[in-house]
Amino acid sequence: MATDNLLISLAIGVVLIVVGNLSLARWNHLGVVRSAMLVALVVVGGYLLLALRQPPGIDVLAIHLAIYLLTSYGCGLFLNQRAVSKEQGATRRWHWAPALIVGFFLVLVAVDTVFIVLAERGLSPDLSMDMHMEKNRKPVTSAFPGVVSHDFHKQEELFNVYLDQFHRQQKRGWQIQKGWLYRPVLGQVATFQVIARTQAGQRIAGAVVDGKFLRPADSRLDTAFTLHESEPGVYLGDLRLPAAGRWDLVLEVRKDGEVHEIRASTSVAMP
Repeated sequence: MATDNLLISLAIGVVLIVVGNLSLARWNHLGVVRSAMLVALVVVGGYLLLALRQPPGIDVLAIHLAIYLLTSYGCGLFLNQRAVSKEQGATRRWHWAPALIVGFFLVLVAVDTVFIVLAERGLSPDLSMDMHMEKNRKPVTSAFPGVVSHDFHKQEELFNVYLDQFHRQQKRGWQIQKGWLYRPVLGQVATFQVIARTQAGQRIAGAVVDGKFLRPADSRLDTAFTLHESEPGVYLGDLRLPAAGRWDLVLEVRKDGEVHEIRASTSVAMP
């Protein structure tokens, strides 16, 4: 689930809990504790029904349940203390202990929200540079927008397909040479070359060679590419990767229904 959707669903649930508790405390006689429990059950139950239609994952589910229940508990404490104060006289002040508990919950919700935003978007570029202590002052990325898959059956199926392809690829024995014609530098175009040969050493002409450079720290920078054939079995492409540092490479060579996949890593230098 994206950060924006996560924050919106959390905010909607918290608002519903607060409004629901205030409304029940004013218009019915269930009592503060029963009202808080009823609102919590309705909001949490409604979220669980929505989650069943599109499972968000255990981590996201736990965040919602924790914040919804903490908000319900805080509303119950506040409204109960207010009711006690009214019964014992308007001059009675709210005791510091419930106020401390409610304040702790508010701080906890705020800190969790900050963590969620930073995990998805990272620090601003200026703040990242200010916090980076290396002398070369290279740009850093603090975001971790990776997605954790929860479809384990699909993962197993994909793994079996990968194993089958791996065994066929070993038996096929294609020889794939890959690399830059010169060292890639940030902000400059560099030429990437692939030379494909059969197991017997003959060049593979007429293949489709494409792939993707993957940024480990930020998947939003992933760069797909397709190489063109400059001569039989030789494939070239001019690329400009958007960040310095390490990149992972997934390369595919396809010919006559056969797919040969290569995985490697490379790096882009600072100017």
